[in-house]
Amino acid sequence: ALLPGLRTWVRPAMAKAKLAPLLPAEHQAKGARSDWSVSLMAAALAGALGSSFLYGYNLSVVNAPTVFIKGFYNETWMRRYNESITEESVTLLWTLSVSIFAIGGLVGAFVVTPAVKYFGRKRTLLLNNTFAIAAALLMAFSRLAGSLEMIIVGRFIMGIDGGVSLSALPMYLSEISPKQIRGSLGQITAILICVGVFTGQVLGLPEIFGKESHWPFLFGMIVVPSAIQVVILPFLPESPRYLLLEKHDTKAAEKAFQTFRGKSDVSYEVEEVLEESRVQRNIQAASIIQLLRDTSKRWQVLTVIVTMACYQLCGLNAIWFYTNDIFKGAGLSPEMIPYVTLSTGGIEILAAVFSGLVIERLGRRPLLIGGFGLMILFFIILTVCMTLQGQAHWLRYLSIFCILAIIASFCIGPGGIPFVLTGEFFPQSQRPAAFMIAGIINWLSNFAVGLLFPYIQAGLQTYCFLVFAAVCLAGATFLFFVLPETKNKTLLEINQAFAKKKAPSEAREMDQFAATRKSSGEQKPPFSFPLDNGETKARIC
Repeated sequence: ALLPGLRTWVRPAMAKAKLAPLLPAEHQAKGARSDWSVSLMAAALAGALGSSFLYGYNLSVVNAPTVFIKGFYNETWMRRYNESITEESVTLLWTLSVSIFAIGGLVGAFVVTPAVKYFGRKRTLLLNNTFAIAAALLMAFSRLAGSLEMIIVGRFIMGIDGGVSLSALPMYLSEISPKQIRGSLGQITAILICVGVFTGQVLGLPEIFGKESHWPFLFGMIVVPSAIQVVILPFLPESPRYLLLEKHDTKAAEKAFQTFRGKSDVSYEVEEVLEESRVQRNIQAASIIQLLRDTSKRWQVLTVIVTMACYQLCGLNAIWFYTNDIFKGAGLSPEMIPYVTLSTGGIEILAAVFSGLVIERLGRRPLLIGGFGLMILFFIILTVCMTLQGQAHWLRYLSIFCILAIIASFCIGPGGIPFVLTGEFFPQSQRPAAFMIAGIINWLSNFAVGLLFPYIQAGLQTYCFLVFAAVCLAGATFLFFVLPETKNKTLLEINQAFAKKKAPSEAREMDQFAATRKSSGEQKPPFSFPLDNGETKARIC
């Protein structure tokens, strides 16, 4: 007996196969080339500026004022209790201030699924700015109020903002972009994270806000990108897939497609979404438990878990930890190190932009596996350099090169592609639950790294890089055997690729079933789909 799910896969494929020869030539030509419109770019940049940019900014913004904030903690403690705080207590408070960002992110990951279902993708991004602005005000006025708790609470709230945005933004971008540029547009998430990190480094320089009297302004600047998003994003449409598949608002979906594609005839785009609508018509939005129990998506879910875990566990935090020591070992003065560190942020941006430019040519699979492979190589070389640098002075400079190479390798693939893949693997009904799983794994791994890395570093010293090389090796090996290429493929084609990876006999059975149906002459009306409200929509005008 054939599996029940075969009809779900085969019917849309046959409908699309029947439709393809009937499409006008200009439709096929347009579908083959990138379709970057002004509205599409504006939505991507405005969405990322108030989301992934802020995530990257808050990763780096706490580095420059560390000494000043610890001094503020000591002053506040002295004022309250008339005694100096112990060094251990200051360290504990600062560690809490930094790590609570990840705990807030985990909370945000749990919040995002009901939010995007109820409010929609765009409105969730807009409402999320409430967290960012509240956190900015708390941290910026903490010194004036003499309250160290305001910094800790502000970091927690900022983490919630990051947890929501790192799921809602990739979901929004994956649903508004044509499949031909889905990867490139999705990489904007990673590019703006890198720009945010670099901005935090620049503003933290002593000439700007990196001094004792100005550090609150570093947190106050969070309001600026949030305000820009609040001004621009309301004038851009909601996700057309959300409007059509979840709100059943055909007119609004068509208008959104027209805005994002920059053309009036969007019948081809509507037809693609309607194919999924036919499959998903009687399926409710899936919960996490339902998605985990869905055997047809088991490998997709496992791939998301592995890529998101490796995203945090691959060792980039270790690189940031050792950067200053390596620069000092190369003979750089402490005053010069903040400026040289800007090179790491610049390398991040260049590598992320390069990835965005080539992802639709090379594909997701080579960049992701290749990125992990290069990280393994440079981790091994860096371990050798740091172990033997006392014997040869030039090894210190090779260590600097390895640091920059590891950062570039991460940003080329592992730094952004996991967010793209999560949006590509799942249908509309399962996408919110999938991003919730990805977010939970991301933030749990982030918290684990912050908690365990000091012990790993203390126990293994420079050999800790070999642990991260092993993580990268495990991730690359898994992806090599499991991950199919998703470039320029529909959801149906991606599902079939996973099916072939895990069960070639099942895939052959599907092909035979499709051929049997075609030879039997079974016909379906190729130009109309019944919607949930009973309305019939013409597929091609």
